[in-house]
Parts: sequence; structure tokens; C-alpha cells
Amino acid sequence: MDSQTIRILLDGEPVEVAGVAPTTSLLAWLRAARGLTGTKEGCNEGDCGACTVVVATLAGDGTALELASINACLCFLPTLDGKAVFTVEYLRAQAGGELHPVQQALVNCHGSQCGFCTPGFAMSLWALYNACVADGSRPDAARIRSTLTGNLCRCTGYRPIVEAGERMFDRPARVLDREALRRQLLAQQRTTPLDYTHAGARFVAPRTLAALLELRARHPEATLLAGGTDVGVWVNKQLRTLSPLLYLGEVAELHGVEEDDGVLHVGAGASLTTAFAALARHWPELGELWERFASPPVRNAGTLGGNVANGSPIGDAMPALIALGARVVLASVRGRRSLALEDFYLDYMKKDLAADELVAAIELPRSAAGLRFRTWKLSKRFDSDISAVCGAFALRLQDGVVRAPRIAFGGMAATPRRAARTEAALDGRPWDEVTLALAVQALALDFDPLTDLRASASYRRRAAAGLLRRFFLETRADAPLAPAQTRVFAAFDPGAAVPHGEDA
Repeated sequence: MDSQTIRILLDGEPVEVAGVAPTTSLLAWLRAARGLTGTKEGCNEGDCGACTVVVATLAGDGTALELASINACLCFLPTLDGKAVFTVEYLRAQAGGELHPVQQALVNCHGSQCGFCTPGFAMSLWALYNACVADGSRPDAARIRSTLTGNLCRCTGYRPIVEAGERMFDRPARVLDREALRRQLLAQQRTTPLDYTHAGARFVAPRTLAALLELRARHPEATLLAGGTDVGVWVNKQLRTLSPLLYLGEVAELHGVEEDDGVLHVGAGASLTTAFAALARHWPELGELWERFASPPVRNAGTLGGNVANGSPIGDAMPALIALGARVVLASVRGRRSLALEDFYLDYMKKDLAADELVAAIELPRSAAGLRFRTWKLSKRFDSDISAVCGAFALRLQDGVVRAPRIAFGGMAATPRRAARTEAALDGRPWDEVTLALAVQALALDFDPLTDLRASASYRRRAAAGLLRRFFLETRADAPLAPAQTRVFAAFDPGAAVPHGEDA
């Protein structure tokens, strides 16, 4: 198979692509080269959802099919080699011009006003529709809202859109032929890795970790590409020229999630959706953070390893992982090494990572019984927003005495960081109001936060202290409060959803 040709199954038809830059986005190609202008460009950075499409991928040995909504603006064309892409045009074309039940429901419920965002809403709902038709379920309003958190309506028409999500199942089901699609994708698979070059820019998609590490050693200047949710913004907004690109998406060894000897191993290439599903099974307290981490299209594309490797001080996953005692596994042709996640971050956007190394996995020890753990994110919007402060708290109580506290914050320093003085003030003391007061005093000395567009330093200090008190109120031995009693959103949304897998 020609390594200079990208093969995509577009709306059910095989398409070959050549002569485009490796960093060409799916959005730009759909609109300019294919004339599929239903997919809209809004923010061009994965926030608005106007460019939402659905991608189908063969999972594992090719026996399973996975469908997921993604942002076309952040997806480079070569990453779609051997995959299927569905646009809003597909929904109507498959019925000879008749509207799909998703589209008809949007019409019937008056779910479109200016219409610019509507195709993205339709595709997010179509992903949910297919998942529910496949398993025979019908989503409640909370699940529909969760599905749509990556889609913004500037006309404020959310109520009829959610209603359309409920009523799209009232019409006869339009079933996607998954087996036929699986066979089509099997025919698209190449036997050798894609090594695509255009105008001197190179994109390489090795199939094995050994091959990836060898390329990394030979090209330390290369950009590692996983989900593209950060790298795509570099190209779209900062106009960066990136070459070579080493794509992790075809390395199966980086995608696994497994447990061994009481340690949960999450491959760096596992999507955020997959990774959080595994983490939340062991630590259900992560459910709200999972729901509020970006949006379904970003979680479906982005990876936990990418979030960790990026090293942003406001990355949402790191405080919780640090509080849970996570370690990061680094790999190179020289071998592997492991270090505590908090030790991985040296300074603002600086990591303990050699030029020939990459993040291979994140490992978490399974918690023994009795762990008190919470993590919360504060941001201006509840959905799909960047943290002002993110706090994570873990400790054990032995006869009412605090043991082994681990407290970590994002947004409070140049790196995600543990609150060492606060932990010292807690360790070995009874978990009561006196100890809490000492811990709050210590917390004021642990961090010297900045004032920026998201929050003032004063707000961050007070908010961090407030989260510590909230943790105390929920975990104290005497009359602990239920999470709903400390959650302000509970009054507005008592049935808040937890994400429902990759198809949601």
C-alpha cells in the first residue's frame, strides 16, 4: 500500500488523500477539498463543537468497532488513515434525502435557531443515538446533557436541543450496519506503517513501541502526537510548523489498561475516556472530575499520557493522580524508569524527561480499604472549562487519627504540586476542627499563586482553603456530610451524569 497516500472511509465511501501537509486538519480538508460544509469552523481549538464529526475505529484485533465523537479542527488527516469519518451530510444521504431521526427531532423540537452550531449538535446526538440503539437503552436528560457538553449554542437554545435528544428515539430506528462498516475498515488496513511526507514535512505512525523509541532516539526534535488536542491548537492558533511528527496512535502497547499485583497500569496512549472509565471503577470519587474534564470529543481524542506529559499547571488529571500516589513510567531505547508523578514536574512546563524519552504509562497503586479521597475542580463554567483551582485530597483514618495524607493542587503554582506543609500539619493528628485550622494555616504557606485571567491570587488561596474544609466536612468522623450536601450544583442538577463510555 502506498505510504504517500492516506486512506479514509468518508461517509461510507473509500477516499485516498495525497498532496496535503501532514498537519492539515480534517475540518479544513472536509470543507475545502470535499465541499462538505455542514461541518463548521467556530473556535478552531476544540471548545465550541461546531466541527464535531464521528470517527469509527477497529479495536483490538479488528473484531470490535468503536465510534466516538471528535473535534475535526484538532484532528490531523494522517491520524485517520484506516479509519471511518462520518459527517452531518451522511445522516441524510443514507435515506435518499429523508432526515435522520436525530435531524427530524431537532426540527420537531425547534432545536435550531441560527443553525451554525446545529450540525455539531446533530453529530454528538448521532453518536449517542448509535450507542443507545446498539445496546437497547434510552438516555435520560442527564446523559443527553453530558453528551452535549462539548457543543455550544450561542443562541441559548439548549432546552429544545436536549428535548430533541429525548425524542429522537420516537421514530423508527435507523440502525448503523456495524458489521458492514467493520468489513469495510478491515479492507482499508495497511500492512506496513504509514510514513507520509509532503513538502519536506514528515508524519510517521510506527506500529510497535520498539519502533517508536528507535525513531524518538533518532529524532529527538520530533513532536510526539497522540490525541492532538494540544498539538492541533499549536498549529491552528500559533501557526507552528511541525516536522517530523511521531504518532503514538498505532502503538497498541501504549493503549492498554490493566491491573497487575494491585497496581493499575494505564498506557499513555489510552484515551481520556478509556482511562477515566478505568480510574472511576476503582475510585468512584473521580466521577465529577471525569464529567468536567473538557468535553466528550476532547476526551475521546485526547490521552491521559498526553495530559501528564504536557505538564500544564492547570491540567485537571494531575492533582488527583498525585494524591492517589501515581507514578509515571518513562521509556527510551536505553530502558525504562519510574518516578513519582509529582517529581516529574521540575518547573513551569519543564519535566524530568530526556530528549529520547517518552511517557509510556501511568501506574497507580490500588487503594487499601478506608481511603478517604476527594477531588474537585473550580472554574467559571461547570462544563468544558479550564480550572482556576483543582484540588485533590487523600488520607486514611486510624482510630480517628490522620495517616499518610496526600494533598495536591493545580492552578496554585508553576506545576501541579503537593501541599507539603499542609500534609505535615495533618499527619498524626486527630481529624477535627483544631487540626483543620492548623492545616488551613499551613496551606497559606504552601503556595504563592498568581493572579491571571482565570482568578486572582486571593481567590485561589481562599478557594483552596474552602476545598480543604469541604474535604473535612465530608470525611470527618462525627456527622460527615454527604457529597450532595456540599455540592452547590446539586440544587440545580440532582441527577448529574457520569459519562457513559466512548460512544456518549
